[in-house]
Amino acid sequence: MERQTFEQRLDEVKEIIEHIENGKLPLEDSVTQYERGMKTLAGLEKELDEMKRRITILQEDGTGTLTEREMEDV
Repeated sequence: MERQTFEQRLDEVKEIIEHIENGKLPLEDSVTQYERGMKTLAGLEKELDEMKRRITILQEDGTGTLTEREMEDV
């Protein structure tokens, strides 16, 4: 089974929210979908935090020299 992209998993969470909000699911199914959505969101948040750590920003000092800095340091 191919792993879904970040965007695909985010779309899946959006669909879960829509299904729950429309109120047509039985309560047990709504709770199951909610749990699935929360688990997926936790994974997305973890992945996003890792991506943020990987991002570096080039920042110019006053002399025209570019310095690489971690995003969290900015």
